[in-house]
Amino acid sequence: MYSYRSALVDQTERALWSVKNVMDCIPDTLWERPYCGMPLWKHLYHMLHSLDQWFINPEVYTDPPFHLPGLNDLDTPSPTPLSRQTLEDYFETVANKIRGYLASLREEDLLCCPPHSGDSRFLLILAQHRHLHTHLGVLMGFIIAETGKWPRVLGLRDAFPTQTYDPFF
Repeated sequence: MYSYRSALVDQTERALWSVKNVMDCIPDTLWERPYCGMPLWKHLYHMLHSLDQWFINPEVYTDPPFHLPGLNDLDTPSPTPLSRQTLEDYFETVANKIRGYLASLREEDLLCCPPHSGDSRFLLILAQHRHLHTHLGVLMGFIIAETGKWPRVLGLRDAFPTQTYDPFF
């Protein structure tokens, strides 16, 4: 049976696949290059940190162990860059946390608010999809502008690649 919950699970899995693919498309030469005054890695961290904090419950959240004040803020310079491996590991942690959360939700949970939050679970998830795709598009724009190649994303019904594939369209 199709439900709102199953639609959220499917579309979130497609979004997570696209995030990982876009991360894989970032050339090492762009990792520390500034865009809008901040290095590319910081744009990526901002996107992942927001997904981590706001998708489930922003009121009951703990920053990752490597987080420093202002690290997720695109208006605050950071003295030390985060490595690709750190952000790949963080992405896996966030993706697994979200997958576990969605697996635990029931349809009737979606319109309820998580503890200490004034926003419903559905609103938090939908808002993070909006935020995620805004920043994913920005990252894709940086990559396209520098490489001339468009990172692959999954459409509504595209099959998930199971073999080696070209990460660009």
